[in-house]
Formats: sequence, structure tokens, C-alpha cells
Amino acid sequence: SNDCESQVDYKSALAELKVKLKDIAPLSQLESTQKELNGALSKYPKHLEKFFNPDISKAYRNIDFDTHTVNEIIGSHFYRQGLFEIGDCFRTEAKEPESEAAVKSQFQEMFQIVEAMKHRNLEPALNWAMTNSDKLKPNGSDLLLKLHSLQFVEILQKGNRDGALQYARTYLAPFASDHMAEIQKLMVCLLWTGRLHRSPYSHLLSPANWDKVTGELTRQFCNLLGQSYESPLSVTIAAGIQGLPPLLKFMNVMAGKRQEWQSMKQLPVPVELDREFQFHSIFVCPVSKEQSTEENPPMLMSCGHVLCKQSITKMSKNGTKSFKCPYCPSDV
Repeated sequence: SNDCESQVDYKSALAELKVKLKDIAPLSQLESTQKELNGALSKYPKHLEKFFNPDISKAYRNIDFDTHTVNEIIGSHFYRQGLFEIGDCFRTEAKEPESEAAVKSQFQEMFQIVEAMKHRNLEPALNWAMTNSDKLKPNGSDLLLKLHSLQFVEILQKGNRDGALQYARTYLAPFASDHMAEIQKLMVCLLWTGRLHRSPYSHLLSPANWDKVTGELTRQFCNLLGQSYESPLSVTIAAGIQGLPPLLKFMNVMAGKRQEWQSMKQLPVPVELDREFQFHSIFVCPVSKEQSTEENPPMLMSCGHVLCKQSITKMSKNGTKSFKCPYCPSDV
């Protein structure tokens, strides 16, 4: 009899549930939200077409790039990102010579140093900075001092006051004449050995300090290699993204005159780029009022002022006589 009762309860519960589900109508609710979603998705491509030009090939010009140079830039980009296997694969498939291997080994060294710094191991970085200290000084870099300071703080944080003092005497003392203020702060930290996190100098423990020094090392490493800090490929693409909208607008105006566009030596419209993409200034000669070019470059005179080459040639009668500088009374 209990089985019969439970079966009856089961059936009545199901019947009650069915009534409640019918009242709530979850299926119809799901369908309505689905319709809204489908409607929004169908409008999305139209919005994209309105705000983004799907065909950027309009702004393309038939320029013969040096394939080897382009391949070199792409391969170097992979290496400087630490993607060494992809770089090797690209170089092999592009049939580029082994000359790129030298660039690879240099960036491998840099990434080994950076990877060690991520694990709070400064030994490779210090070895590199000390080996290249003569080259870093002319650049005005205090990278070696920053690395020694990080190492000093690490020793101090482990509670080894005597070890930190000995390290300071050996490695920080040579910097005292030019960086006394920084070294004085580090020396005061000796009083807070093992509890630096509760001192007024707790900011020295911030991971941000390691990030800054790692960035400085990367910058200086690339500088000594004769490479830019940013990947040329990344910079080119970023500049292209900024310059593309005005070019596409111009091409809409020039529709039907594609041949004329291909033969233009200079862009007829200004393409404004951010300061990060401006690598040299534009010089206008104060005498000729003309902008300098590769054929007519700006030249520094003995008095320290600058004129364009053609103006100097003209004023000096092809270098046969001296003339007065238009900026100052000096004879040039």
C-alpha cells in the first residue's frame, strides 16, 4: 500500500510541476531572449561595415620591397620576442642565409638574462653589465648601479647585515662620487635588516623596481646591439594602423585615378602620427626657407648654428670665401 501511495504522490508531483512550468513558460522566455540575441547579431556586421572599411587594399601601392630586408625584419621580430623556434622555421622556409643566426644568439643571451632576473637571479645580468660597463657609461646609463642596488636589498632582506655591508663596500663604493644620495639611502637600510618591509624604505622591495631595471637592461642590450628597443615590425604596423584611415579617405576621393596614385612620389594629404613615431625633426633653412632633404641636408657651422648645405654653398661662393652667419656676427 505504501508503494501505491508513493506512486500516486509521484504522479501528482509531476502533474503539479507540469502546471507550474506551463505558467512560467520557460521555453517561450528562452525563445524571446534568443530572438533579441539573433537580432543584435544580424545588425552587428552592418555596424562593423559602417565604422570599419573592410577593403584596405585601396590604400595599397605597388612598391617593390627588398624581400631579403623584409624577411630579416620578420625573423628578427620573432627572435626579439623570444620565439626562437618560430624564427628558425621562418628563416628556413624563407630560404634566408645563416647570417641571422648571429642575431638569434644575441637575443638568446638577452632572454637568458631576463629569465634569470624573473627568478631573482642577478648574476647573469651583473656579469653582462660589468663586461660592458665601458660601453654603458657613454650612454649615460646607471644600469650597473641599479643592479648592484637590487642585489644589496636582496641580501639585506634575507637578514644578512654583514654580507650586505661587505657587498656595499665592494660594489657600491665606486659609485659614491656620482650617486651619493642613492647610496646613503641604501646604507640607512642596514638599520632595518630583516624588517625592511616595515621601514620608510619599504618601496625598495617593490617588484616594480625589478620590472624597471629589467626594462632598462633590455633597452641597453638592444642599444649595444645597434637594434631599436621596440621591434621595427611592431612599430611599422602600429604606425600603419594610425596612417590608414586618412589614406583610405583619400583613396575614396581618388577613385578611378589609381594610376595617378601609384605614380605619386609624395602623399598629397598630411598623415599625422603620434610623437612615438617621429624619429627625426624637420629642419627648414632660415635663409632659403626650404625644408632640408637628403640632397640638401642641414649642416652645423663652426659658430654652432645650422643652415642647409645649398645656402652655405651659395653664401660661401662654393666654399671660396667666408661669410657672416645670419644668426650671429661670426665669420664662417
